Amino acid sequence: MLGQDNDSNLDNDALPPLKEESNNRTFLIAAGILAGVVFLSIACMAAYALIILPRQKVATAAQQATIQAQNVQVAQAMTQTADASAWTPTALPSPLATATNTPSPTRSPTPVLAVLNSPTAVIDPLIATNAALQTQTALALITPTVTATAAMPQTGFADEVGLPGLVIMAVALFVVILLARRLRAAPAK
Repeated sequence: MLGQDNDSNLDNDALPPLKEESNNRTFLIAAGILAGVVFLSIACMAAYALIILPRQKVATAAQQATIQAQNVQVAQAMTQTADASAWTPTALPSPLATATNTPSPTRSPTPVLAVLNSPTAVIDPLIATNAALQTQTALALITPTVTATAAMPQTGFADEVGLPGLVIMAVALFVVILLARRLRAAPAK
């Protein structure tokens, strides 16, 4: 009989039935806000990928082309400067001596090279200047010259991962955490 008393006791102290939640309006509002943020971020990323990024790539390519053209101009100017500094002024040819009666040359056992190396040998100044210029040009080609370097590549964490999208997703997840805690802590009506 003890069991019957307990059952009757429960019937008397019965709690009123819980009220049905009316379509969970708070959750729907939070879900709608999150969906709006996600769609807005997707639209912004699409606009960035389709409009802004191609413009930046074109501007970067134009800037690199300008830098390369300037580098070519600098290299040409350096070459012209090197050629100008390699030039040595030569004396104008002196007037030819007047003809004198000289005996005709006779064969000598002296080789031709010895005649050219002798201090009395006459060398055409144009040939000497040309030989000097060619020697300086050859030396200029052997010595290393400074060349301009290309622009540094754009690399880094933000370029590889997409920092704006990462920030938007972090904010969205933070909002989800705050809403979940608030909804858990809210008393049921």
